[in-house]
Amino acid sequence: MRVTTARRSGGLTMSGIGERVRRERQRRGLSLTGLAAEAGVSSSMLSDVERGAKAPTVLVLDRIATALGTSIARLLDDEQDARVVVRRHDEQDVARDPSGWERRVLSPVLPGVEFELMRTTIGPGVDAGAFSPHAPGSREYLAVEVGTLLLTIDGVPYTLRAGDSVYYAGDCVHSFANPADGPCVYYLAMDVAGAPTRTGHHAPIAGARIASEG
Repeated sequence: MRVTTARRSGGLTMSGIGERVRRERQRRGLSLTGLAAEAGVSSSMLSDVERGAKAPTVLVLDRIATALGTSIARLLDDEQDARVVVRRHDEQDVARDPSGWERRVLSPVLPGVEFELMRTTIGPGVDAGAFSPHAPGSREYLAVEVGTLLLTIDGVPYTLRAGDSVYYAGDCVHSFANPADGPCVYYLAMDVAGAPTRTGHHAPIAGARIASEG
């Protein structure tokens, strides 16, 4: 899976993503092995990502961003220091997974702000996988626009349909799946600027899989 963008400039290259990962790691004074352990990925995988030798999956990139105490958005875009930032549809960063879902970043990256607003589309019967806990004090707000979403928080399932919304503390394992036979579209706002991230190795991420009503 490659992280791609919808920009007219042709999108961010693997080397561009890797350079941003390295820059954010160095800004936080983390070693490569330290970040790899916190993200739950191998040092060789992280090294390959930083060198632009390997394209990370969306889940791996999210794990890296979470371990850095930030969002995928900061790894895909430059900071913008302006009172008004308009992001046209064809200028928004989009991360796509071949299993049948995409994550469109709607919010700009602002100095000193760890916030991301995204629009996610999940195809019928697709499970986007499990995402790692963010730092204590982080928050997530979700609203379903179309279809049905099976949201699982720390092992507890919640079925949400068009028009439903939910808030949950971000320091949890959270999974997103579409158990229905039509597409699911939802908006997710993440405020990940909580307390410093915990050290330690997270459990492995579940890969994309077919969802069921369970």
